[in-house]
Amino acid sequence: MAILLDEWLSYEPKKPKPKQSIGPANVLSIFNQKGGVGKTTSTISIGAALAEYGRKVLVVDFDPQGSLTVGLTGNHEISPSVYDLIVGGVTTQEVILKTRVPGLDLLPAGIDLAAAEAWLFNEVGREYALQRALAPIINDYDYILIDCLPSLGLLAINALSVSQGLIIPLQCEFYALKGLALLQETLEKVQSRINPNLEVKGILPTRVGRSTHHKDVLELVIQGFGETVFHTVIPDTIKISDSTMAAQPITSYASSSNAAEAYRHVAAELIERIEGKK
Repeated sequence: MAILLDEWLSYEPKKPKPKQSIGPANVLSIFNQKGGVGKTTSTISIGAALAEYGRKVLVVDFDPQGSLTVGLTGNHEISPSVYDLIVGGVTTQEVILKTRVPGLDLLPAGIDLAAAEAWLFNEVGREYALQRALAPIINDYDYILIDCLPSLGLLAINALSVSQGLIIPLQCEFYALKGLALLQETLEKVQSRINPNLEVKGILPTRVGRSTHHKDVLELVIQGFGETVFHTVIPDTIKISDSTMAAQPITSYASSSNAAEAYRHVAAELIERIEGKK
């Protein structure tokens, strides 16, 4: 099995070719019902890496904690935000911000987004509010990445209803495998009731160290989910935390680091999986 793991991790994705046109966007939710698995970091870093490859990218902060917004701007309070977009009164273009990364835009959020769930409760078509909000700009981007909160409330359902695919960050711990099984059940419910086109585009092992425990779990994940698992793992490194404090993607903060190169490989694999099918 060790040989299988070595072979798996040795895969080198091809460097993506430039696109000749922009859009329509592939909408992907970065989702796991468990917190602390690297969803926000992965959303920022994959988005920045896709932008490096010439793709026009929008990252959507759909978590009331606003970590993605802070991770790209350093600012906890930005107005207008995605909350204002959901409840009405502003256009999508008015809310979108440019980031310091060329080709990477941000739809910011803050703690007021928590109130959107209550507001949506009695709305007609409440599961599709985010879909309506993104519709005017769907042709302006190649990829829209949604950073979801770690629960299956109405906000998460909105994200999953508008998405063609999921990227599932997975911490290599044994208890995470049980969570992955529960996540599959959630996916099947969403597919049957709301969005039959939703599919898993990739399982991304994160915070992977050198311990035997991490390798054992990684092998079990590959055995269980095969080609759904990315051939790249994200290493456990302090540089990722440092980049978050600096409000920069790891691809900018420590461009030549192992973590930055890993996220570039993930972005290249993602482009292969999505654009290679077209």
